[in-house]
This record gives sequence, structure tokens and C-alpha cells, in this order.
Amino acid sequence: MESQTIILVNKPKGITSFDVIRQLRRKLGIRKMGHAGTLDPLASGLMIIGVNEGTKKLEEYLKLPKTYEADVLLGIQTTTGDMEGDILAEVPKEEVEKKLSDTDLTTLFKNFIGTHTLAVPKYSAIKVDGKALYTYAREGQEPPRVPEKEMEIRDIELRICGSRSK
Repeated sequence: MESQTIILVNKPKGITSFDVIRQLRRKLGIRKMGHAGTLDPLASGLMIIGVNEGTKKLEEYLKLPKTYEADVLLGIQTTTGDMEGDILAEVPKEEVEKKLSDTDLTTLFKNFIGTHTLAVPKYSAIKVDGKALYTYAREGQEPPRVPEKEMEIRDIELRICGSRSK
């Protein structure tokens, strides 16, 4: 393997980004690895992994624009703010559909285009004092501070999908 290597991995849902690194280290017998950005355990997607001297190139990849796909289920509020949490409140599908048309949703989604500074969700893999925020949340603790991230949305597309699936 070359000394400056970048590996692209499609991380599956259900494991941490560091689990991917751990598996690669074991399979390749290489210790020096890092990744350009963390994917939450509930997310799947592309991980850019630097190996040996390739770790020095990771900063370049962090600055690149990214594309995300998100499933949004309207009418349900959960304990975690995602589709994995326990349901706190639910509005029947017919009521949601009555209140919102596809045009309303498209307009709403288009309003997200632009640059935003957001508090990192408490169920995030971002670390505070060496501990992932989702760990604090699942232990019922508040982190010492809540980091913020700047996010730029250049385009957004609405696709209507089905119901909650675990």
C-alpha cells in the first residue's frame, strides 16, 4: 500500500465511524488512520479515510461541499429527534396531509437554502471533552457545552416517502 492513501468506504447504518477505522486497522494491519468527518451511528454514507501520510490530506476533504439525503417523517415527535426514539406525540397522517400540500412543503424546504449556524443535535457523534454527544444524551447527562456548526445548503429536493420503519 502506498504511503499516501485515501480509502473511500460506504459506512452502513448502525456502527460508528470509529468502528469502521477499527475494522480497517485490523484487516489491513495499519495503525495510522483517520477520517474526514464523522457520521452518526444512525447514518450511512461515504467516509473518506486517510491511511499513513494520507491522514495529512484529510483537512482538504473536510472543506468540500457535501450532499445529504434525509428521510423526514412528518407528524411524529420522538425523544431523540430522529426516527429511532420513542414517540412522544403523533399527528395522524390524514391530518398532516390536510394541513400541508406538496407545494407548501416544497416552499418550506426551499427556505432552508443558505448558510446556517446550528447547535449540534444532542444525539450527534460530535465530541465534547472526548465524549460523543449521543453518549451524554443516552446517559441522561448534559454536555459541558453544546458546539455549533455552520452548514450551507445549496439545493434541496423534496421526495415524499412512506412511514416510519425501524
